[in-house]
Amino acid sequence: MISGWLVFVGAAAVFTLQARSCQTNEFTLSDGQCCPTCNEGMKVTEDCMIDSGTRCGPCETGTFMNKPSGLKYCFPCTVCHLGDGLFVKEECKKTSDTVCEALTGYFCRSYSDDTGCSLADKHSSCKSGQRIKEAGTTRNDTVCEDCRQGYFSSDGVNCTLWTNT
Repeated sequence: MISGWLVFVGAAAVFTLQARSCQTNEFTLSDGQCCPTCNEGMKVTEDCMIDSGTRCGPCETGTFMNKPSGLKYCFPCTVCHLGDGLFVKEECKKTSDTVCEALTGYFCRSYSDDTGCSLADKHSSCKSGQRIKEAGTTRNDTVCEDCRQGYFSSDGVNCTLWTNT
């Protein structure tokens, strides 16, 4: 009788583990039931039941969902702050986040293919006695170099030959 009980418990444990192994287009409820995921741009408004599928609703304005999921919320859209040297390159949509880019005069310090630039700094200025070797871009800071012997730069832009007058 005891060995029959152990076999039954073992079978129940195997069944539970199998029920928790949902397919890639499904998510697991707390009771182990598998439910279909909602599509991009949607969130779960009601979990599935034995006799009905998952109910989905659109992401609210200012939020997005960029992949099928079983989440009951959408992600907040990234904000591109002008004061941080960023502007909106692509607006947030229900299926994709905002893409930010560095303003003119700034370069991107932190870049992601999904959200673009998330951290920008002003281009460096070259000092007196230096010139701009490479102008700053949205991806790179200004590169400065010292003027060669016999040349000077008071503005940090170009080097000029010393002259005797």
